[in-house]
Amino acid sequence: MGDTTARHPITLKRIVRNLEGMERVEVTRNVTYHEDLKLDVYHPSQPGNEAAAAVVIVAGYRDVGVPLTLGCNLREMEFVVSLAQLIAVSGMAAIAYSTSAPAEDAGRVVDYIARMGGGLGIDPARLGIWAASGNVPVALGLLMERRRGIRAAVLSNGYTFDGPHGTAVAEAAATYRFVNATAGKTVRDLPTDVPMFVVRCGRDENPGLNEALDRFAIDALEQNLPITLINHSAAPHGFEVNDETAVSQHVLDEMVFFMRFHLGAGDRRA
Repeated sequence: MGDTTARHPITLKRIVRNLEGMERVEVTRNVTYHEDLKLDVYHPSQPGNEAAAAVVIVAGYRDVGVPLTLGCNLREMEFVVSLAQLIAVSGMAAIAYSTSAPAEDAGRVVDYIARMGGGLGIDPARLGIWAASGNVPVALGLLMERRRGIRAAVLSNGYTFDGPHGTAVAEAAATYRFVNATAGKTVRDLPTDVPMFVVRCGRDENPGLNEALDRFAIDALEQNLPITLINHSAAPHGFEVNDETAVSQHVLDEMVFFMRFHLGAGDRRA
């Protein structure tokens, strides 16, 4: 995974939930999915030759800029690695990938799994997507494309949509250089049949993030979308790595259970 001494400390932070066997899950690395772009598959232990449901960890930042500031690509960050391990040890495959054009590459990953997933032990009809923070707009954009096989989404402390009274998402995208795939779109553009699990961090200090997220939740309810919302009231932004409490561990468990339920990966909790 490269020399960690040159990496920004944030890239070495693992999620605050640790289950037995996480660091021993089998990984198929550097599978080419488009031109020179690669993906890694974290495999669950499956009985027999049963194909696994899979969760795509969505990337909203171009790889070209990330190593310059952080010292590694997003799929090499311990947050992504440990999240993929948690998903895999909980009975689903997890997919992390490199990207040069995030809005397009997320769809390319899903399309690749639709064509080639069987050879990787993945059931392409049982896919979920998972995104946090500045990666969420690309995940929402992927939902709006209505690709076959995507059955659930987890969206955590993320930027969502700008409305007529706010530009927080656009401003954050310009500052942090994530792709704002929801620009010019609204909640009405989302599918009405894909359940979404949304986590709000009550102590998130990013300007305008929670205001936009609150509007998103209200608009989703007004459209009667299948949304599950947890307000983690005491948590800061990035609670997954920044808030080592029993409540944060419980919220992560609920996120995994939501995916397991909607992808038909069993009903036991993580």
